[in-house]
Amino acid sequence: MHADLYRQMLRARAYEAAVADLWLRGLISGEMHLGTGEEAVAAGIVTHLRDGDGLALAHRCSPPLVVRGVPLVPMLRELLGMPDGLGRGRAGHMHLFSREHLAGSSGIVGASLPMGAGLALAGARLRPGAIAVAFTGDGAMNQGMALETLNLAVAWRLPLLVVCIDNAWAIATRSADVSGGGPQERAAAFGWRTATVNGTDVEAVYATADGLIAQLRERPTPAFLLAHCPRLDGHFLGDPMIRISKRPLGEGSEMLGEIAGTVTKPGGGVLDRAGGMLRMARLLVQARTGAERDTRGDPVRRARDAMKRDVETRDRIEREVSEEMTVALRAALAGVPGVVDA
Repeated sequence: MHADLYRQMLRARAYEAAVADLWLRGLISGEMHLGTGEEAVAAGIVTHLRDGDGLALAHRCSPPLVVRGVPLVPMLRELLGMPDGLGRGRAGHMHLFSREHLAGSSGIVGASLPMGAGLALAGARLRPGAIAVAFTGDGAMNQGMALETLNLAVAWRLPLLVVCIDNAWAIATRSADVSGGGPQERAAAFGWRTATVNGTDVEAVYATADGLIAQLRERPTPAFLLAHCPRLDGHFLGDPMIRISKRPLGEGSEMLGEIAGTVTKPGGGVLDRAGGMLRMARLLVQARTGAERDTRGDPVRRARDAMKRDVETRDRIEREVSEEMTVALRAALAGVPGVVDA
């Protein structure tokens, strides 16, 4: 395990954990979509980028931005609604951006692909050898603008790498139930070079991306990487289906009551809905318990296990990352209303 890859994964996880804590304390308003589980993809891809490369992100944008080197304090201040945040406190967590790093994100589903195409076009015209990377999800690949980008990027021979993070879910719908063909098959049909990788294995992601990006810099034919990885915190923090999967009897009592009530009601419509709810709950429970039994389900835990041959370096990295996040949090919370001691 390359120590820097573990460091970047741990930084991304530490940032997300800090954000989750702030959200649970009520200091961040609105929904919160975390990228926990995607750290290996972020570290394995973004560490290949250099000055002049563009980065287009979806609404789970924090891990790639942390790895890219965007300062933590302005990111946190943005989420806290402070005027010195990345977007002056007005953009929120789904629209973080950094002009200095040519990085931006959007809460519009599928928008990262055309944004990435624009960055790739600018790079091809203004910075020969530069590339752009667009992160998206498997559910977003059904959006019209995403499919249009698959066509246009080939027609214009754009130096664009699309990284599709496949967690098999489109919010609360199984992606396979609403998709005709997989994302990789669609990209290949348009003429993209494609590859697939285990998104929980950072070294595999890094090696696969290394080959794709090297070819992309030399020969600007767009490339598509499908990375399979889990969605550890559900669609958003507090996702009721995740709460039910953790405590099916406690959190699922309302759902179970509704299902039980259908027994006394005539008509099959409600029963059909109840059956669908039960199937979804079962899938989530199975996915959750499977991930808990298998430490490979968490990419950070997997990377940590891979560092066991160099415990001294691992412990040093963990101390340094913890200190970095403590300092960033203290600075980010300074002057925030409702916080007595930052």
